[in-house]
Amino acid sequence: MTHPEIMRALSGLLLGMFAAILSSTIVTNALPRIIGELGGGQSAYTWVVTATLLAMTASMPLWGKLADLFSKKLLIQAALSVYVAGSLVAGLSQNPAMLITVRVVQGIGVGGLIGLSQIILAAMIPPRERGRYSGYLGATFALATVSGPLIGGVITDTPWLGWRWCFYIGVPVALAALVVLQRTLRLPVTRRAVRIDWTGALLVSAAISLLLIWVTLAGDRYDWVSWQTVAMVGGSVALGALFVLNEARADDPIIPLRLFRDRTISLTSAASLLVGVVMLSGTVFFSQFFQLARGQSATMSGIMTIPFIGGMTLTSTASGWLITRTGRWKHWLVAGGALITAGSALLGTVRYDTPYWRVAVSMAVLGAGIGMLLQNLVLATQNVVDARDLGSASSVVAFSRSLGGAIGVSVLGAVLAQRVGGYTRDGLAGLGPSDAAGAADAAGGGIPDVAALPEPLRTVIEGAYGHGIADLFLYAAPAALLALVITVFVKETALRTRA
Repeated sequence: MTHPEIMRALSGLLLGMFAAILSSTIVTNALPRIIGELGGGQSAYTWVVTATLLAMTASMPLWGKLADLFSKKLLIQAALSVYVAGSLVAGLSQNPAMLITVRVVQGIGVGGLIGLSQIILAAMIPPRERGRYSGYLGATFALATVSGPLIGGVITDTPWLGWRWCFYIGVPVALAALVVLQRTLRLPVTRRAVRIDWTGALLVSAAISLLLIWVTLAGDRYDWVSWQTVAMVGGSVALGALFVLNEARADDPIIPLRLFRDRTISLTSAASLLVGVVMLSGTVFFSQFFQLARGQSATMSGIMTIPFIGGMTLTSTASGWLITRTGRWKHWLVAGGALITAGSALLGTVRYDTPYWRVAVSMAVLGAGIGMLLQNLVLATQNVVDARDLGSASSVVAFSRSLGGAIGVSVLGAVLAQRVGGYTRDGLAGLGPSDAAGAADAAGGGIPDVAALPEPLRTVIEGAYGHGIADLFLYAAPAALLALVITVFVKETALRTRA
């Protein structure tokens, strides 16, 4: 494909990617109102988010394997169709159970769109030229991740739209992607006799789903150390062991274990998992930091995260262009690992009254590091695999990143609840009896309305959330440091000049 042909097809991929990521982030600021109107509680709130993460993470390996066996164009159009159907029904939800169910359908489509976009890009463009195009995917990922909460807040606060349009808004974008891909994407289809490893797909989905369900509910519905933890973690480990045994014997495994004999694939998958912890945790908790620790509106909190998306977009695009020009890529991975470590450490020092310019610089450093790592870890993997394993290898890296993000959000969310509770109690100890009683009523068992609190109580609550969210970045910093260490051991190989 020529450069103009690639750019036309890439526009369809970017539209699909934007719609997919947007569906996962746009409900962040709208969920309290959605769950309130549908009559749900805290459990429903958690599961609306978790259902999509479970379906997206568990379905990625299957989409990747199917891409090695069938038409990639047909598969991404199927993923777009699944996403559109799920989005339309989600907007019609009448109760929490219905919404959670269709969010699973949405997640299956999103998993296909994220995984297949990278696979199709690799099928169109040789590694030596792929850097500058991968940067566009990274920039789109960053834009949709950070702009989603802003768009969702604006839609929810607009009387003539309402929260249901948080689900509808991605539909025209996805339909446009379908039309563009149908007209512009031209890929050869390799037809061969296949046997899909359905047993492997079921086992890996069950193992990951059980693990994520445990992470989501532990510390809330039951203690971290409990019989439920033993049962669910033990069950996940047992299912994982069965999956490994099945893959070793399957004729056409969904995740060929021989891929991990290659050091590059093993290391990039591990690094992607750790980057996922830092990246998704940051994007989720930035919104809470600006709204609960600094008293900003949903719209303004989205604007204040622009330094993060700016750093991510700039380095993702610039590193891609420079890799294409020079053919060298490893130093970008190492630099990215160093920046996410530094950014996490810097964000660990902020408080509710920290000057915004310091917060902005810290976010920009973290975003710059993620931009250098996000697509270049995929590039390093795709450069060392055979064409027959391109889909499986690419989906393993995306799967690792998504799994890391899901675990990070769940674990750090539980930690945040504990830290905020502790800091709030400490702050209340310095207030008078009447103020302390009022703060206890205001904080209640849910998320407080900071703007409605009187001044001494508002300072306590803002301080608790500011300090608590900063602690999360300190806890994420070791994961970032470990990702840096892993990238040092990735061996740089010359980028291939054939797709």
